[in-house]
Amino acid sequence: MQLALTAIDDDPAVAPAGAARAPSSFDEVYGEHFDFVWRSARRLGVPESALDDCVQDVFIVVHRRLGDFEGRSSVRTWLFGILRRVVRDHRATARDRATSHDDAALSRLVDTHTEAPDESAARAEAARVLNALLETLDDDKREAFVLSELEQFSAPEIAEATGVNVNTVYARVRAAKHELEQALARLRHNRAWSQRCAK
Repeated sequence: MQLALTAIDDDPAVAPAGAARAPSSFDEVYGEHFDFVWRSARRLGVPESALDDCVQDVFIVVHRRLGDFEGRSSVRTWLFGILRRVVRDHRATARDRATSHDDAALSRLVDTHTEAPDESAARAEAARVLNALLETLDDDKREAFVLSELEQFSAPEIAEATGVNVNTVYARVRAAKHELEQALARLRHNRAWSQRCAK
């Protein structure tokens, strides 16, 4: 993995394009953005078995590159530029090893202290379904959808983070929504069919 991190460090595509004040320390970036990086890596398809390593690799690059951050965009936009490259490397490695993701990671998404067990189970199931649906999208549409709909990035922020123009961002989000609606309709149809067959 060290080679991949070095390549990411040297890649101009993840150079800080970073309208925000520069963070004062690595600890500040880590504390404020860890959850965003973890959620985004999971939503972008990093398997549970590689999730901790992926997030760690992102923050290794952040630690190395933080001094280069010039504040030309938000820290989250800059972070996502790093994250998307690390995620793609991890997903490629996982495919090579034929690793499947583990739904146990969804327990992290559920706050069992404030929800009743049935609410926790419903929320975990919804997260599992969302991750399964996201798996049906190609990487470009998935990134655009996650940033737009789940992380509430603006279209210009997404364009900057992904290196495409704003019209492409809008097109990818529209296409992702359309594909997800179709995938959800198929899922509902299959579940209804299974329930009828079980009777």
